[in-house]
Amino acid sequence: MAEVARASSAGDERAWLLRAVLVLQSPRAVFAAIRDDSDEAAEARQEAAGAIVWLAGIAGVLATSVASRFLTNPSRDWLVLFAWAFIAGGIYGFALYLALGKVLHIGLRRLGSQGSFRRARHLLAYSAAPIALALVLYWPIRIAIYGDDLFKFGGDDSGAAGDASAWLFYAFVAWALVLLVIGVRTVHGWTWQRSLAGVATATAIVGGLALGVSLLYALT
Repeated sequence: MAEVARASSAGDERAWLLRAVLVLQSPRAVFAAIRDDSDEAAEARQEAAGAIVWLAGIAGVLATSVASRFLTNPSRDWLVLFAWAFIAGGIYGFALYLALGKVLHIGLRRLGSQGSFRRARHLLAYSAAPIALALVLYWPIRIAIYGDDLFKFGGDDSGAAGDASAWLFYAFVAWALVLLVIGVRTVHGWTWQRSLAGVATATAIVGGLALGVSLLYALT
């Protein structure tokens, strides 16, 4: 019986790894499966959720101002950059996963959700799949075009064309937000308006916190 249970668990985990990709094409079916918040179901999807969060975190740190001048220091090379992106991306991704997951949970509960913090986190993780996709689709193309200059202050990527292509990253972020709205609607069975309000509430909380931190930083 124990072997059967382990085999079943492994099969469920593989199914969720597949859903991590399918959410980009058929999000409603994936989010419908997230309705099940039992310990067994949550454990089965945790590994895939963690992989998405880590990849999305790497894609995110590469878009920061720190990364844009990382190779300006001559003592750093591509190997150091990749190691930094991998480690910092994991820390960055999971920090946001927990923080934004909690904010999303609070925002949804304000609108009547009875869902758990765990389910809110998993909903957020699978919604971040487009940002993880940017790591294997968007960043390799930018690196191929600009090379070292992409991570050096004042490099060739700082022109108008470079600025325009840099903003394309936020198309993946916007895609993730769209998936989040779809996910909230699917999981909770809400209307589009209520689902959008839930995500907007969470976004407003995050925006307010970010503004507060920026003001404190400017005053110090």
